[in-house]
Amino acid sequence: MSRQNYIFTSESVSEGHPDKVCDRISDAVLDAFLREEPNARVACETFATTNRVVVGGEVGLSSKEKTKAMMDQVEGIVRECVRDIGYEQKKFHWEKIRVHNYLHQQSAHIAQGVDRDGAGDQGIMFGYATTETPELMPAPIQYSHAILRRLAEVRKNGTEPTLGPDAKSQISLRYVDGKPVEVTSIVLSTQHAFKRQTSKVIRGIVEPYIREILPEGWITKKTEWHVNPTGTFVIGGPDGDAGLTGRKIIVDTYGGAAPHGGGAFSGKDPTKVDRSAAYAARYLAKNVVAAGLAERCTIQVSYAIGVAKPLSIYVDTHGTGSADAAAIEAAIPKVMDLTPRGIRETLQLNRPIYQRTAAYGHFGRAPEADGGFSWEKTDLVEALKKAL
Repeated sequence: MSRQNYIFTSESVSEGHPDKVCDRISDAVLDAFLREEPNARVACETFATTNRVVVGGEVGLSSKEKTKAMMDQVEGIVRECVRDIGYEQKKFHWEKIRVHNYLHQQSAHIAQGVDRDGAGDQGIMFGYATTETPELMPAPIQYSHAILRRLAEVRKNGTEPTLGPDAKSQISLRYVDGKPVEVTSIVLSTQHAFKRQTSKVIRGIVEPYIREILPEGWITKKTEWHVNPTGTFVIGGPDGDAGLTGRKIIVDTYGGAAPHGGGAFSGKDPTKVDRSAAYAARYLAKNVVAAGLAERCTIQVSYAIGVAKPLSIYVDTHGTGSADAAAIEAAIPKVMDLTPRGIRETLQLNRPIYQRTAAYGHFGRAPEADGGFSWEKTDLVEALKKAL
C-alpha cells in the first residue's frame, strides 16, 4: 500500500531557462525539417552560452540538396527562437549571438533499421496519469508549469515589463489520504530588469499571479514563500548559465511523480521512440484513468533498435485499479498499434508540432486543432472498456 500522507515537490523552468532555450531551438529545427518533408529525420542538439549558440547532430531529407538547403536556414531559426523568448541582453541578444551549425547527414547505419519501420533506438519509456488534476497530471508539476506560463504571458503582453525570460518555480504539496490539500512552500526565482528590485518587490509582482493559478484554499498562513531568495537576478539565460538540450527531462514529464526512461525528447523526430513511445505511453495511461479503470496508472514499454514490435508492456495501477493490471496489459495491444510506425500514424506525429512542447511540459496540455498534443486525447476510453 503506497503512502497516503506526505509532502511532495516538483519544479518547472521557463522558456527562457538556458536548457529550455536549447530545447526550443532543437524543436524549431525539427519542425522546419518536418515542414519540408513529413518523413524527415532529425536528431538535433543545441548548446548555448554567453553570446554563442552551437547546433549539431544528424538530419536527413530525401536528397542531399534538400538537406543542405534546410541546413542553411538554421541560423535564422536560432535567432527567431531567441528573439521570441525575449533575449536582448548585452551578452545574449538575438541579433548579436554567434551561431555555429554542425548538423550533418544522418548515419546510414541508423537509417537502415528505421527505414524498415524498426525503432530508432533501444530503450524503455514510461507514461503516467492520475486523477489529482483535471488534466490527469500530478498536481505539483502541473501547477509549477502553470505559474511560469502565466508569468510569461504577462511579461510578453507588457503587463509586467520588468520580468525577464529566465525563471524557475517549485511547489511543495501536502497530501492527505492521497489527495493534495495544501501548499507547504512556494519557490519562485525570476530574472528582472533592475538591480534595485529586491526580493520583496519581486514578490509583490508575482504573488497575485501565483494565487490566481493555485486552487482556492491551498495557500495558507503557514505556506512558506521563497521569492528570488538569493536576491538580485538580472543576468539570466545562457549568459548566466550554459544551456543544453535534454537536461530537463523530469520537468518535461511528471516532476518526479513517475519514472522516466532516461531519453530526452526535444530535437528528435518521431522515429525516435524516446519521444514517440513516451507520448504513446502517456496517451494510454491517460485513457486508462479517463476510462475509470484506475485512479493512477503507470505504463512502461520497451524497444530494441531496428525492431518494430515492443519487447514488453507493463501496467501498474498502484492499488487503485477497478480492473486487473494484467488484463489492462492484454487490452493495450488490441486498442493501439505500438510499433513505431503505428504510434506515428495513430497520433499523427509526422507534423511540425514540436516547438510548442519545448517549455511548460509535454503532458497535461490541451489537444490542439492542428494535431499538437494529440497524445492528450481521451478517445480510447470506449475501446479500452470493450477490450476488457
